[in-house]
Amino acid sequence: MKLRTLILGLCSASALAFAAHAESITIATVNNGDMVRMQKLTDDFTKANPDIQLNWVTLEENVLRERVTTDIATKGGQYDVMTIGTYEVPIWAKQSWLLPLDKLGDDYDAKDIIPAIAGGLSVDGKLYAAPFYGESSFVMYRKDLMEKAGLKMPDAPTWDFIKQAADKMTDRANGVNGVCLRGKAGWGENMAFLTAMSNSFGARWFDENWKPQFDQPEWKKTLQFYVDLMKADGPEGASSNGFNENLALFQQGKCGMWIDATVAASFVSDPKNSTVADKVGYALAPDNGLGKRGNWLWAWSLAIPAGTQKADAAEKFVSWATSKHYAELVASKEGWANVPPGTRSSLYANAEYQKAAPFAKMTLDSINAADPTHPTVKPVPYVGVQFVAIPEFQGLGTTVGQLFSAALAGQSSVDDALKQAQDAATAAMTEGGYIK
Repeated sequence: MKLRTLILGLCSASALAFAAHAESITIATVNNGDMVRMQKLTDDFTKANPDIQLNWVTLEENVLRERVTTDIATKGGQYDVMTIGTYEVPIWAKQSWLLPLDKLGDDYDAKDIIPAIAGGLSVDGKLYAAPFYGESSFVMYRKDLMEKAGLKMPDAPTWDFIKQAADKMTDRANGVNGVCLRGKAGWGENMAFLTAMSNSFGARWFDENWKPQFDQPEWKKTLQFYVDLMKADGPEGASSNGFNENLALFQQGKCGMWIDATVAASFVSDPKNSTVADKVGYALAPDNGLGKRGNWLWAWSLAIPAGTQKADAAEKFVSWATSKHYAELVASKEGWANVPPGTRSSLYANAEYQKAAPFAKMTLDSINAADPTHPTVKPVPYVGVQFVAIPEFQGLGTTVGQLFSAALAGQSSVDDALKQAQDAATAAMTEGGYIK
């Protein structure tokens, strides 16, 4: 009996000693489907790294951005791994707020990351964030409703065709909206969509001298077209709808078309969650014949703040979550169609993925069609397709997003929203020293 008690005591002491030595890292992430899936699969990581415990902080997109920005700017130290986007990485890396990822492991194969995605996450040739998934945007549409409307979706549609199709597909009696688009205010919500859309209308945020351009006819055409389209063919309460809300509407069969992130394709085509999984087609984001399409370029990525005390453990997790091994893990559990897309060239060369994911080629074509260094028809002094890569954009983009969301909700006119956007942008650029 005494021996058994002694053994149990030693085991308890060992467990306590292990717990004391186990390193705990806190990961801040967005509540998108791929990240939720990642959390369910982390047993694979903890088995290989029993000395690392994972704590999760999962937030809605706008809240996540606000929290991680405040934390890193104030050196708060709440998080060891942050989920951030292509907008933040170059700005924060230049501020020395992020650690370079140079210990991802011998088998990580960073050269396999799609060049367009890697370029947006690197500064001076060093990777400062590892892409969890990459995306552009494209048209997802109901093939059955398109056929019923007597139309055929081109691979590369125009905005005029989208309007024509939306008008014919809208069926209010049966709860079908011709088109679902983002309306929720936020620089990464409605302004991601509207900025990319505006590029195809010939608009730009600023001219070569940083003078705001919301008083120009190209922005008037963009915003008026969007508001008119949504009023005629969009869902009720569209000014409150972001990515997740529109995803739910589309999966429930309430949208004829949805123009949004390519990453949504695996969710709308998943029969477990989508009532229209077998009826979805894909096309490039629309254009107006001016040489630019309304598609963006983005990656949700994992980065390590410079203030962490647990850099090695954090980098082990980042390496695991963005590795080829993780892609194979998802494929084994959920099928190849559900592997996080848009990050690795090898995924698009994989015959099993191509077979499982009918959206694969259109996703890669959309990513490759975006050019963050030449995003607009006219010249601009900034980089970024659906954002402007300057620190002021986060606040300004959200302010403009609120103005445009109000116009969509009918709380102001398009002209008033554009005038207020011009005034807000002029004030921000003057205060930032861009214009005098």
